[in-house]
Parts: sequence; structure tokens; C-alpha cells
Amino acid sequence: MAFAPVYGPGSHTLIVGTWPSPKSREQGFYYGHPQNRFWPLLARLLGELRPEDIPAKKRLLLTHGLALWDTIESCTITGASDASIRDVAPTDIAGLVQKAPIRQILCNGGTAYRLYQKYTHLPDIPAIQLPSTSPANAAWTMERLVAAWGKYIQTESQPAGV
Repeated sequence: MAFAPVYGPGSHTLIVGTWPSPKSREQGFYYGHPQNRFWPLLARLLGELRPEDIPAKKRLLLTHGLALWDTIESCTITGASDASIRDVAPTDIAGLVQKAPIRQILCNGGTAYRLYQKYTHLPDIPAIQLPSTSPANAAWTMERLVAAWGKYIQTESQPAGV
């Protein structure tokens, strides 16, 4: 089950992952695994409290001009292992960037970046590979994630959109 993109009229930065984990699918929203550092990282970078529910997560994204989606619309996958992904049908990221003023695409991990480059690659919008916030990427401490992601996540606020 793919999730709909989260974006608004002020979304200047699109963050893309690969495919929702089993925990995320169970909760019905992106980065639902309790050990995934995505939401704590964004909250820290944006000077906000960690959002605890889906409306608060959407508000955090939209207030700061962020959009969120995955690179995959459907696939075959074993558990949460990106390495097992096959039979990929990509999302329409090109269509999304026509609806919002996206100026950069941040890829949450190497697999998201490779899938983006393979299926979408928009030459006029820079795509940056960032270290994955997944608990499987334990070599990257929160401090290292803050340093890497902080170069691209600004605290400029935008009015909340859709």
C-alpha cells in the first residue's frame, strides 16, 4: 500500500523514501517504525516538538515547506528490506513537481536515491542523497544525521497547505 504524497502550495523541498515499512503500513503513514529517526530528526532540525500523530506530522512538513513521498508506487518486497525490492512501479514524482514549487529533492538513503535516478531523474531539480534515517543504518548516529541533513533542511516557515 503506497501512501499519497504530502505537499502544499509552499512545498519547496521534497523528501523521498523508497516504500513504507510494515510498521508504517500498519500505522497508515510514513516512517512509522518507532526506531526510525526521521520524525525526531526533522523536529530537531526545525526547532519543533516531535510530532506524535499523523495530523501533527503533516503540519510539521507543510509549515516548513516540505513535501514527502516515496519513489515506489508498488513493488514486491520481503519485510522492510530495501535490498529485496523488485517489480517496481515508480510514483509520478515528475507530476508532483508540476503541482508544487519543488526546488530540491532529498533522498532518504541510497536506495531511494538510486530508484529516483533510475525512474524519475529531473535534471532541473537537484537531488541529494542523504544517509538513511532507518534503524538499520546504525552507523549514522543522530548527531551525524543532524549534520548531514541540516545542510538541506531550513527552518523557514511556510503557511500550511493541503
